[in-house]
Amino acid sequence: MSSANMSSPRVIRLSPDDNVVVAVDQIMPGAQAANVSAQERVPRGHKMAIVAIAQDQAVKKFGQIIGFASKPIEPGQWVHEHNVTLHDFTRDYKFAEGAKNDEMLPPEMRATFEGYMRENGKVGTRNYIGILTSVNCSASAAKFIAEEVNRSGILNDYPDIDGVVPFVHGSGCGMAAYGEGFELLRRTQWGYATHPNLGAALMVGLGCEVFQIDRMKDEYNLVEGDQFQTMTIQAVGGTRKTVQQGVERIKAMLPIAAKAKRETRPASDVTLALQCGGSDGYSGITANAALGAAVDELVKHGGTGVLAETPEIYGAEHLLTRRAMNRAVGEKLASRIKWWEDYTSKLGGEMNNNPSPGNKAGGLTTILEKSLGAAAKGGSTTLRAVYEYAEPIKDKGFVFMDTPGYDPVGATGQVAGGCNVMCFTTGRGSAFGCKPTPSIKLATNSSVYTHMIDDMDINCGDILDGVSVEEKGQEIFEHVLRVASGEHTKSEDLGYGDLEFVPWQVGAVM
Repeated sequence: MSSANMSSPRVIRLSPDDNVVVAVDQIMPGAQAANVSAQERVPRGHKMAIVAIAQDQAVKKFGQIIGFASKPIEPGQWVHEHNVTLHDFTRDYKFAEGAKNDEMLPPEMRATFEGYMRENGKVGTRNYIGILTSVNCSASAAKFIAEEVNRSGILNDYPDIDGVVPFVHGSGCGMAAYGEGFELLRRTQWGYATHPNLGAALMVGLGCEVFQIDRMKDEYNLVEGDQFQTMTIQAVGGTRKTVQQGVERIKAMLPIAAKAKRETRPASDVTLALQCGGSDGYSGITANAALGAAVDELVKHGGTGVLAETPEIYGAEHLLTRRAMNRAVGEKLASRIKWWEDYTSKLGGEMNNNPSPGNKAGGLTTILEKSLGAAAKGGSTTLRAVYEYAEPIKDKGFVFMDTPGYDPVGATGQVAGGCNVMCFTTGRGSAFGCKPTPSIKLATNSSVYTHMIDDMDINCGDILDGVSVEEKGQEIFEHVLRVASGEHTKSEDLGYGDLEFVPWQVGAVM
């Protein structure tokens, strides 16, 4: 990078194969950057051509194709939507060709944190009591129960309880009783009911809905006891009685959940959800790359990193299939990409409806460019498994979960799968929390970090000023362990997380 001034703004060329550079500073017409005179203004985070790019020639960033020139592009011109298009091209998946033996530290050298050891062998980083709802018809009752408990002041007597949270949603009825949509909701509900960050859970239903509580208990062998109970409004006798009884049940759960105490656990018990939202042109260069370095460090210590948001790795999936531990894992990822192509086609959509307007304003031109940056969150280790939405995560190391790119839905699936900490990168700014799992916000640039300081936990923008990706990755890794041990994130201090439970709805609403 060159020095930062109006005549010589800083730029980054990410690969020798790239025919564009990324503007660290705004480039004004006539300014010299990468030995090229700018022909027009190029905003921060956006791209400038450094060689002539013929019409239909590939535009390359990260050494990969991010699109094709829709008309001839001259050196020094701004490269964005107005002169870049997207069309199909062959990607060689090369299944498992890059698989390797990941470096692992011996157990005695692994980092530790202070977590909650649960009876089922899982380890939590928080100690909430959750109120789940089988159907939207019981959402208000669940909310009323939580509000009554929180208003009562009784939680002041239980400092080891992080709170009582109602997880309400808009589904549970008007749906098929079998099939993909039902399975997604069932896995999500079961994942939250048994999540290690919940010390106890109460599930509230109406009684006549399609998603029957008793059926879920039978199919998952869930047994009611001191830490898991269920009730329905119809059986109890209406809203007021349900709220009264629900409050009493929660009060009885409090001393039991409060018995859990933090104890020293190895970093291998951390299952880290990897999310991004409000991405910009710096995302793949700073925060996502640094998070990838943190994931590599976590894997070295025996932990698990969970990449998700399938539409946002579209066009970069060939980099992940190369890292698959075997052909079966790689083919499973490729099959989920094909499912998404069919899914969007049936609904009259397209995979390139992403990036969003905000992403484009931040410098991202196509889904391929966004995906290459998003995939960087997964680091460089071997892809050990591919999970469907909300499936229990059992493998250690780097894994992938099939979810939508819409942050609340994707995060809900990861948490249901067992993620007990989350890292969320953002370049445009994001306001998001994810109870019961703490969400750490990573800013891709210093401007958004300072502008939204009350929401951001870590500034990765200083990578543009010379801090190495490896240094920042170590900072993120250490921060994850502190949060896993109880240190609050900014989103927790702001109170986010009660409304971000959004299960994926697939299928007809009837």
